[in-house]
Amino acid sequence: MKSYSIQEINEVLQGTIVGSTTTLITAPEQLDEASATEISFIGHRKYEKNWATSKACAAVVNEDIRIEPGENKVFIKVKNADLAMSQVLELFAPPSPVFHVEIHPTAVIDSTAIIGKGSKIGANVYVGPKTTIGENTILYPNVTVLDECSIGDNTVIWSGTVVRERCHIGHHCIIHPNATIGADGFGFRPDPQKGLVKIPQIGNVLIGNGVEIGANSCVDRGKFSSTILGDGCKIDNLVQIGHNSKLGRFCIMAGNSGLAGSVTLGNGVIIGGSASIKDHTTLGDGAIVGAGSGVVGDVAAGKTVLGYPAVDARDALKQWAILKRLVEDSKNK
Repeated sequence: MKSYSIQEINEVLQGTIVGSTTTLITAPEQLDEASATEISFIGHRKYEKNWATSKACAAVVNEDIRIEPGENKVFIKVKNADLAMSQVLELFAPPSPVFHVEIHPTAVIDSTAIIGKGSKIGANVYVGPKTTIGENTILYPNVTVLDECSIGDNTVIWSGTVVRERCHIGHHCIIHPNATIGADGFGFRPDPQKGLVKIPQIGNVLIGNGVEIGANSCVDRGKFSSTILGDGCKIDNLVQIGHNSKLGRFCIMAGNSGLAGSVTLGNGVIIGGSASIKDHTTLGDGAIVGAGSGVVGDVAAGKTVLGYPAVDARDALKQWAILKRLVEDSKNK
């Protein structure tokens, strides 16, 4: 088990130590669950009251925290406790699953595929013809990468993921279990004789560098050309990204949200959980869509929208307040 002194932890955080303790820290934990050998964090003043009942011997706290740590306890004061805690979690992170061989004997790798130096291929992985895997990339067991794909350096693809033909994933990406990259877009047209006719989806998916895609999420291939995820995008579990959508850099999509086809997101757009975005809409740089909202038209850069249909957040809150008053008034009649 890993353990660190408070001084060793602060060498990483470069904060200010307040108080003292000789206890070795064995793990990070939330305030109300922490034991006497664990470190927690306080990222907002509203949580100060919870410190008095916490058993944690140490906490990473924001610089504006007003309380004192107490006897044989210690704070590390930093500018941003949330970011600092991520560094602490990294210190205590368990090792990744072990590969005893670089390429498992049950893996099927086409003779025309190229596997980069230092990459590891797990059991029952399939790598198709003319596919290139970069250096120091990991494909965990039961990953499928079909024909003419490319995967960059230092990328991790977890078990059950399928990367369909001609799709491309950048460097330093993480694709979580059972994600699908490059499934057919949802395209059908009514025909009087045949019913619903499937429209061929002949495009692909282009994923930039530093992208993370959650478990059971799907990025559909373009009907023609590409569905694109820009550098640094973070996609939660159970997210649907429709064909020919284009995401700028550093976009965030929370769980159960979805983009219909041909949606364009600018840089730094945030989509809340279970929100849905209509096809052929554009959301400008820094736009925010609240959880559960339904966007049916374009959203200007920097604007926050809520509700269904989604409107300016301030208008939505006013509408809800008026409705609440109307309901209360009707009860009093």
